[in-house]
Amino acid sequence: MGKRLLWTALAGLAAHHAQAAPPPSLPAERLDWQPWGADAPPDALCRGRYVMPPYALAPGETPEQILSSSERAEYGEQGETILRGEVVLRRDTSQLQAPLVRVNAARDTAFAEGPLTLRDRGLLVRGDSGQLALDSDAAQVDTAHYVVHQQRVRGDAQRLARLEDGRYRLREASYTTCEPGNDLWRLVSSDVVLDREEGFGTATHARLEVGHVPVFYWPWVRFPIDDRRQSGFLWPTIGISGDSFDYAQPYYLNLAPNYDATITPRWISNHGLLMGGEFRYLLPTDEGRIEGAYLASDKAGESDNPNDPDDAFEGEERWYFDYLHRGRFSPRLRYNLRYGAASDGRYFDDFGRDFGETETEYLSRLAQLSYSGTTWYLEAKTQGYQRLEYPLVERDKPFYRLPSLTANASWAQDNGLYQQWRSNATYFWRDVDETEVPLRESATGSRVHLAPAVGWRGDESWGFLEPRFALLYTAYDLDYGERETGFDTGLTRTVPVSSLDGGLIFERDVTLFDEAWRQTLEPRLYYAYVPERDQSEFPDFDTDERAFSWSQLWTPYRFSGADRVGDVNKLSYGVATRFIEDDNGRERLSLGVGQSAYLEDRVIGMEGDLDLPDRESNYQAWYDATRDRSPVVTQLDWQVTNRWSTRYEWFYDTHRELTERTATYLRYRHPEGHVLNLGYRWQLQGFDPSGDAEDRLGYNREDFDVSFAYRASASLDLIGRYTYDNTNDRALEQLAGVQWNDCCYGVQVAWREWVEDNDTANTIDDDYTDRGIFLRFVFKGLGGVGQGTESFFEESIPGYRPTQFQ
Repeated sequence: MGKRLLWTALAGLAAHHAQAAPPPSLPAERLDWQPWGADAPPDALCRGRYVMPPYALAPGETPEQILSSSERAEYGEQGETILRGEVVLRRDTSQLQAPLVRVNAARDTAFAEGPLTLRDRGLLVRGDSGQLALDSDAAQVDTAHYVVHQQRVRGDAQRLARLEDGRYRLREASYTTCEPGNDLWRLVSSDVVLDREEGFGTATHARLEVGHVPVFYWPWVRFPIDDRRQSGFLWPTIGISGDSFDYAQPYYLNLAPNYDATITPRWISNHGLLMGGEFRYLLPTDEGRIEGAYLASDKAGESDNPNDPDDAFEGEERWYFDYLHRGRFSPRLRYNLRYGAASDGRYFDDFGRDFGETETEYLSRLAQLSYSGTTWYLEAKTQGYQRLEYPLVERDKPFYRLPSLTANASWAQDNGLYQQWRSNATYFWRDVDETEVPLRESATGSRVHLAPAVGWRGDESWGFLEPRFALLYTAYDLDYGERETGFDTGLTRTVPVSSLDGGLIFERDVTLFDEAWRQTLEPRLYYAYVPERDQSEFPDFDTDERAFSWSQLWTPYRFSGADRVGDVNKLSYGVATRFIEDDNGRERLSLGVGQSAYLEDRVIGMEGDLDLPDRESNYQAWYDATRDRSPVVTQLDWQVTNRWSTRYEWFYDTHRELTERTATYLRYRHPEGHVLNLGYRWQLQGFDPSGDAEDRLGYNREDFDVSFAYRASASLDLIGRYTYDNTNDRALEQLAGVQWNDCCYGVQVAWREWVEDNDTANTIDDDYTDRGIFLRFVFKGLGGVGQGTESFFEESIPGYRPTQFQ
C-alpha cells in the first residue's frame, strides 16, 4: 500500500440472506482428537492433535475383498443380510462401523443405522445413518461430522456423499481448521465439494463466520485443502485514510507446476483504477518474474510527499514495470536480465509495495553474461538504472554502461608468489542536457582501466609478510557534446601502487574464570605509497570517496571506482588480541587498536586537482587532507555469553581531542526466539565524505536505537522498536507489533511511525512524518487478508525470525 494507507482490514463485512444450517458439532473425543499431555512439543500451536486409531479388521487379500465381523447375523425376507451388534465392514482402505448394517441381496450396497463411523485414508466421518457401495468408492452419510486428520480439517454437514471419483460432496455444511470446541472461524455453505486428490475445495453460497458472525459472502469460492497451489481469488485488502478508500482484489492463477500469475485490480477512490499483476516461472536452469501496475489517469494527482506541488500528477499515467530473469548455460556460464521502469519518481511513495514502505530508490536495468573459471573471470554487461526522485534534476541522472567488459585472472605459485590481472573497458552514457550539468559531468565516453599486480605472500603460524605492487593504467575517449571546453578528450593516467603488509602472531595459554583459554597478540605494520597525479580534467563516472574505517588502515585506495586514484604515503600500525576457548576453538573476544601516520598531505580529492581544499570555506576537507594522523580506531567484538554479545567501535582524533565516530551495540539472543538490541551511534558532521552533497549528513548525528522481540509462547510474539535522534530531539522510528499464531488462525498487527528525509540527509527542513496501522489476519487452511509484515520485522529487528503461518 502507499504511504497514505492507515490500515488494512477484513473485507466485505456483509452476509448473504440464504443461511445454510449445518448440524451442531460433536465433542472432541468423538473426532479422534487427543489432547497433548506431558509429551506436548514445545512449539505446539494446538492443544492436541487428530490421531486415527488402527483399523478394526485387517485388509483383505485383494482390494475388492470385503471382510466383516458382527455379534450376530440373519437373513431378511428379501434375501438381504442383516448384521447386528458392533458391526464392522472393511473393503480396501474403507471401514464402516455401526450397530446395525443391512447388505442387500445383490451384495453391492450396505445400509447402516447409526450412530455410524466411516473411515478411509486419514478421513473420519460420523453420522446418524448412511449407505456404502461395496463395489465402488461411493458412500452417503446423513447428519455427518467429518475430520481430515493430516490437514487438521473438520466440519459438519446435513449430508455427506463420497462420489465414485473419490471427491466428497457436502450439503448444508461447515469447514474449519480450528480444533474441536473452538469455532473462531468457519466457512458455511449450502454445497461444498472437497477434492483430496487435487487438493482443493469449492463452495456455493458460502459465508465466512467469525465467532458465528457472518463477515463475508461468496456466490462461489475455491479454496485449498492442503499445501498445493490453487487458482482462485485471494483475500482482498482494504485501506482507509482520511480522504481515500483503497480496495485491492487479487486473483491467483496456478497455470502450471512451474509457472503462475496473480492479477490484482485495485480501486483507490482519490486516484482511480490501478491494474496490477505478477507472472512467475521456473525452468530447469532458469527462473524469472514479471510484475507491474498501470493507472490510466490519476484523478487527484496528489503526492504523499508534502514537499511536492498540489495535484502534481493530476491526469497523468502512473505505472511501473519490473522484469527479472536469470539462469545458466552451464555451471560456469551464467546470465542475468533485469529491466525496471516507473512513470515518475513518486510512484512507490504514493502506491507502495509492502508493509514496511521499504524505499525503492531506483529500478535496475541489466543484461549480464559471466564466466567463472579456475583462473579467469569474464563478464560482459550493459547496466543502468532509473533513479526514483521527484523532481529529478539533470545532474542526478545516472550513467549507463553500454557496455562494460571485464576480464580478471589470478595465478599463484607454491613459493608464495602470485600475479593478478584486472581489466575493464566501459562506455558511459547518460541522457542529459549537457548545459544543465557542471562541465566535467557533461562528458560521456569510453574508459579502459588496467590493473595488473604482482606480490608475494608468506604465511607462517607466527606471522605473515606481503609486499605488493600494482600498476593502474586508465585511458579515456570523451565526448562533451555541443559544449565548449578546453579539456583534452583523450586522457591517460598511469599510477604505481606499492604496499608492504606484515604482522606477527604471539600465543599463550591463560586461565580465566576457571576455564582454559588461548590468547593471541597480533601487532601489524602496513606501508602504502601512491604518488599524486593531476586528474582535474578527468570525468566522474562511478567514483566516490570512501569513509574512514578499520579496513581503510590496511588499503592504499581512498576512492571507489576507477576515475580517481588518491595519493597516499602512510604507515599504518595496530595491534589486535583475541581470546579463544581452548576446548572448542570458538573466538569469544577480539580487540583491535590502530592508526595511520601520514607522511605527506593528500591533495587529490573528488575534484582531482593538485590544490588543497580551502581552509576557510571547507575546513573539514582541508583538515582531512593535511592531518598528520588518522583517527585512532578501536574495535571490539565480545561474545559475553552464549546469549549476550556486544560490538564497540571508536574513532578518536588525538590532535583535536574529539570523537569523530563511535558506535556501541548490545545484543541478546535466546534459543526460544527472544531478541533484544540496544544501540548508540555518534558521528561528526563531515566524517563520511561519500555520496552527493545532499546525501551527506548536515549535522552531528547522535541517535539511540532499541528493538526487541519477545516470544511469550509458541503462539504469541511481541515486537517493538524505537529510534531517537538526540541531535534534533525527535523520534526517527517507532514500531510496535503483535503476532498471534494459533491452531486455526494467525494475526499480525503493527503500528509504525517514521520520519522520511526526502532523500536529503544534509537538511531536516524538508523531512516529514508518516505513520500507519497494519493488520493481517490468516484463516489457516482458507487464506488471509492484509499485508504480510514478516520481512520488514526481520529487517527492523536484527536476529528476529517471525513464526511462519502454516
